Amino acid sequence: MRAALVALAVLAAIVLVGTFARSGSAPSTTVDGAACAPVSAQVPGAVASKLAVQPLCALPPEAAAVYAQIRTGGPYRYDRDGIVFANAERLLPAEPRGYYHEFTVPTPGEGDRGARRLVTGSQQELYYTGDHYGSFVVVDAAAVAR
Repeated sequence: MRAALVALAVLAAIVLVGTFARSGSAPSTTVDGAACAPVSAQVPGAVASKLAVQPLCALPPEAAAVYAQIRTGGPYRYDRDGIVFANAERLLPAEPRGYYHEFTVPTPGEGDRGARRLVTGSQQELYYTGDHYGSFVVVDAAAVAR
């Protein structure tokens, strides 16, 4: 009986992986009960950075608001928003100075800028860090809540 259950679980995993491979997209993510659209395999920065990809709707809601401001050119809440991000930690792909720019993602209850940032690249890349440059994910801005 145990061997049959293990075989069934393996078969289910194979079917799931096969479905994922054929579809070319990741399963959708659920955030606060709402489903995010699956992330795309064509997200700018994903291949070069080798970082995980997260849908924008899976990030804190303040990130989507800041991204909307970035797309319209501001106004921004903090004077330092839009400054050059030097990539001193070297967690993003190496690019010339001025390629990346950073924007504060406000943290409710924080008295200062907090640790959360969106970083943009000159080729439409979008990265998020929730731990002040300790780690990053590539953001799929097209993967919105459904």
